[in-house]
Amino acid sequence: MTGPQGQALDGVLVIDKPTGLTSHDVVARVRRAARIRRVGHLGTLDPMATGVLPLVVGKATRLASLLSPGRKTYDGLIRLGVATDTYDMTGAVTDDRREGMAAGDPPPPSEDAVARAAEAFNGTFLQCPPPYSAKRIKGVRAYRLARRNRPVAPDPVEVTVHALDILAVTPTQVRCRVTCDPGFYMRALAHDLGAALGCGACLEALRRERNGTFDLDNAIPLDQLDRPDADVAGRLIPIGDLLPEAPRLTLTPHGVTRARHGNDLTAADVVSSDRAWTDTPLPEGKALARLYDADGRFLAIARSDAARILHPTIVVV
Repeated sequence: MTGPQGQALDGVLVIDKPTGLTSHDVVARVRRAARIRRVGHLGTLDPMATGVLPLVVGKATRLASLLSPGRKTYDGLIRLGVATDTYDMTGAVTDDRREGMAAGDPPPPSEDAVARAAEAFNGTFLQCPPPYSAKRIKGVRAYRLARRNRPVAPDPVEVTVHALDILAVTPTQVRCRVTCDPGFYMRALAHDLGAALGCGACLEALRRERNGTFDLDNAIPLDQLDRPDADVAGRLIPIGDLLPEAPRLTLTPHGVTRARHGNDLTAADVVSSDRAWTDTPLPEGKALARLYDADGRFLAIARSDAARILHPTIVVV
């Protein structure tokens, strides 16, 4: 995939994923449209879900390990009165109370009841991942065991929800917005909320609005990639902008040569920086810096140790 005048595209492309596709399906579509193999995703989305799916493209694939998952925000629609084995509407029904609830037996939960039940899912708590999940059980993915008719409930894991807002409640549905740390399952929230309300529930629809620093404002609908006028280059987040928390250091010509070869650098190799990076003691190996030449070309990501020696770890030139 190239930009104007054949410029290579290296960075993050945020896709607004449509429903019905796996994250791998999206990667394959982008590879075909871009005619490039070096494409990967930063985290996955269930096939039923839509929304933010960041893809690393070109040389940015080498930064994937440094782009740690951040907080996520979801808009979820929960169906009341029905539970499934997958905890969403794609699974086999295990408990169906919809007819009874329509007749008032049991009565649909009130807005107050939903709000009270939702309070238990704020903050840090233990959550059981769905049986159909990527969690490993003795080395085997839970969903593989479930597909072999040997479902095993994964062990509970600690999760954190920073905000859970109930947006709407009807006799059959609850719509909510959740901001959470990585590892939280919206399908499990739907299932557990239904259990707490005593009526059963599962996830009907899900849209991810934010994944770390990437949101829907950055995203391009997948089908736009097939259009001749698609401005992919204009929607790409440049590789040098992917770690904004890391200082930007401009190197001397000698420093540029050393960085290109992956050799260590010192403060003498740095012409300028956009913030202080030599004054504050940090644990060894914990600080990152972005290295540039005098013309503003991104060169590498380096780690800065306690002695303030720069060790280029990912060189992209």
